[in-house]
Amino acid sequence: MQMTILETTITCPKCGHQEKETMPTDSCQYFYDCKGCGTVLKPHQGDCCVYCSYANIPCPPIQEGKCCS
Repeated sequence: MQMTILETTITCPKCGHQEKETMPTDSCQYFYDCKGCGTVLKPHQGDCCVYCSYANIPCPPIQEGKCCS
């Protein structure tokens, strides 16, 4: 069984700022304020959270093969 990775790097599509974050394990994160330019990131259509849309590692439920809601 593979361990779930909680640390990820989220990248702002507007300014390119990258920030290391710890993903929550008990909920999805629908909004994220870029620490570089202040843009509020929202998931792409079809993605469950901002980590699945803008981070280098998807959220914990997706990593575990579960539905993320």
